[in-house]
Amino acid sequence: MRVREDAIRRRDGSAGIYGVIEKDDFVVVVPVHADGSVTLVQQFRYPVGARFWEFCQGMWGGPDDDPVLAAAHELAEETGLTAETLTPAGHLFEGYGTMRQGFRVFVATGLTQGEARPEIEEQDMVSRRFPRAELERMLREGEIQDSVTVAAWGLLLVKGLV
Repeated sequence: MRVREDAIRRRDGSAGIYGVIEKDDFVVVVPVHADGSVTLVQQFRYPVGARFWEFCQGMWGGPDDDPVLAAAHELAEETGLTAETLTPAGHLFEGYGTMRQGFRVFVATGLTQGEARPEIEEQDMVSRRFPRAELERMLREGEIQDSVTVAAWGLLLVKGLV
């Protein structure tokens, strides 16, 4: 991660400073089971001091690395699931008002359960399968507060992928 402040010239000609956070892109994987249920992960998020449910997500090596391989890796690592098919759904930016980081959304189908292999930072992570109606209730009622998860589900809905 890199943080920088750029000297800018505003539209009216006045000078200013613009803070920018630079981070590598990441992947978000939405595991959809044959019955329409989805698997979410929950972990403690240090910056906000709480645990939240979200779709599995993570970074990969760099811009030249294959995001499909990263999606398969994150899915297996965080949930123990392997997918027969990983369908790319699109690319979004997380917070382009301050950050250059984006994410690629994948739908994982044809799922087989195995053993999760969380990284050391994820040792408190749990995963759980939720019926679609429960996921959508959690989204409506604000139980899921991760903007990436909300955006990914919305993207899949409007594209007809779920």
